[in-house]
Amino acid sequence: MFFQHVYDKSLAQASYFIGCQAKNEAIVIDAQRDIDVYLEIAEQNNMKITHIAETHIHADFLSGSRELAAVTGGALYLSDEGGEDWQYQFPHEGLKHGDKITVGNLSLEVLHTPGHTPESISFLLTDHPATDEPVMIFTGDFVFVGDVGRPDLLEKAAGLKGTQEKGAKQMFESIQRFAELPAHIQVWPGHGAGSACGKALGAVPSSTVGYEKIRNWAFQYEGDERGFTNNLLEGQPEPPKYFAMMKHLNKVNRPLLVEVPKHPKLDKEAFLTAYENGLKIIDARDKTEFAKGFIPGSINIQGNNSFATWAGWILNYQEQFVLVADDHQMEDLTRKLMRIGLDNIYGYISEVDNLGLELQTADVIDIESFKSYLGNKNVQIVDVRGASEYKTAHVEGADNVFVGTLQDNLDKISKDKQVVIHCQSGDRATTAYSLLRKNGFDKVKNYSGGMKEWLEKGNKVAQ
Repeated sequence: MFFQHVYDKSLAQASYFIGCQAKNEAIVIDAQRDIDVYLEIAEQNNMKITHIAETHIHADFLSGSRELAAVTGGALYLSDEGGEDWQYQFPHEGLKHGDKITVGNLSLEVLHTPGHTPESISFLLTDHPATDEPVMIFTGDFVFVGDVGRPDLLEKAAGLKGTQEKGAKQMFESIQRFAELPAHIQVWPGHGAGSACGKALGAVPSSTVGYEKIRNWAFQYEGDERGFTNNLLEGQPEPPKYFAMMKHLNKVNRPLLVEVPKHPKLDKEAFLTAYENGLKIIDARDKTEFAKGFIPGSINIQGNNSFATWAGWILNYQEQFVLVADDHQMEDLTRKLMRIGLDNIYGYISEVDNLGLELQTADVIDIESFKSYLGNKNVQIVDVRGASEYKTAHVEGADNVFVGTLQDNLDKISKDKQVVIHCQSGDRATTAYSLLRKNGFDKVKNYSGGMKEWLEKGNKVAQ
């Protein structure tokens, strides 16, 4: 058996290339949209991708399964479980509980494992020349290392009322069946630490059924469905705004993108025309460089592993936008954006100081200056972290307005008072600062040290 774990750090998303070396056939599970990685693995190992499968209709990334099927001619195997409302709306080979996929000398048994979503399935792999016992299970967003998939996304992200309680009940039942599997079976999940598909995902890439039964919190509620449900639904992070669009695009027919596109570098005249026409400017530079001088109205989303997530919060799928990024960054940023379907890049520029524009600078303050504003009735302290982070510990007197939904909650920020914002360690606060400046808030300061520095210095917090 050939096996390769493909991991996208930017979305904490795992996909799998599994092949039979005797027959030179392979299956890819939960492919990312930029499919060249799988084509390269196949070529390097003399494999033909004959099967392509998904564990469920994904919410957090735009699946590349259809692109991969179009390029390779491989058959597309997708869940037909979950009922009428949870069916893929394009041609595929439908899978039901108990079905088997044969890839050379390998077989994958389909297990219906609803909870995260109604149609969710897992694949139980057997390497037949070696043994007739299953050796691996690919769980998608069902069981993670140390956690299980959240059932509230359909309600919170896609607006499907009443689905989270039903999903929690299904999840409880699914993990009881999972616990009956042999302890030695390796567990390969669809996500790792950092994904918004759970709240306590482990950092190691895989586990075993036995280890999860001992270590995973979700398996400690035998016979206590209410306790399990309460824990499962409590404290989940805010689902990114783009999740609803991913659910839609992964379910319906859509245009395919089989290569990573290249975008033009704009000259001064082309950029200024786009800028004057109101195109959004996303500045992907480091926050310290952005603070020294930025284009008025531009939004800072640093080009790190969180770039796609925050872009998905702030951009919509209809508007074009311009990137500020170095030449060598563009392929990486394009890949990150295409993985969530943000394809409307108009072009990019690498310099901001040669455009003839008067640049703005960010008002960044240190911890002592921050302390001087606390308790002042003419100052509003705004914590732009997530609600669960704020609830755990925050600076006394701070208001909580999450950066991801800041554009929808500008009425909660005072234009009359001095506003001082912060997050955990400065990244999200820089994005929030740029959004506020873009929307006409002129009296804003950024305490970039954030809660990380505040706690390291031994300062008191409220809960």
